[in-house]
Amino acid sequence: MKTLAFLSGIVFGIGLLVSGMTDPAKVIAFLDIAGPWDPSLILVMVTAVVVALVPMQLAQRRARSLVGEKIAFPSTRGITGKLILGSAIFGIGWGMTGLCPGPSLASLAASTWQEWLFFSSMVAGMIGFELWQRMGQRTRSAPAAPLVAATSRKT
Repeated sequence: MKTLAFLSGIVFGIGLLVSGMTDPAKVIAFLDIAGPWDPSLILVMVTAVVVALVPMQLAQRRARSLVGEKIAFPSTRGITGKLILGSAIFGIGWGMTGLCPGPSLASLAASTWQEWLFFSSMVAGMIGFELWQRMGQRTRSAPAAPLVAATSRKT
């Protein structure tokens, strides 16, 4: 199972490199529709959707993957505040840097300080979010304090 995941990651990384998704200048030119727009990454996105469409439809009808792992899809289907906020943060970061998590990881091989700064910032953000989530879970699951403090009587 881990070998299959590793090989899938390698193929994905090679696809990002070949497509130009790891070139921040190309990505920013794609996102800048008001400037010198480069529409070439539309083909990459359309291809990704087409390749994923059939397997995703099949996976939704199954409880387990072909290798026996449980398939889990998100239970929330609506648009939430967290989804909007996360999407906005992702989009702002992508537009500012021209990198998103997958291409960032593939770009680490270039070993530029900018790539490492982005990757480190992304990991710090993930860790910060995880800690924030855990703190929120603790406060929700903590027993409520009594409203009236117990008084002690002198005997």
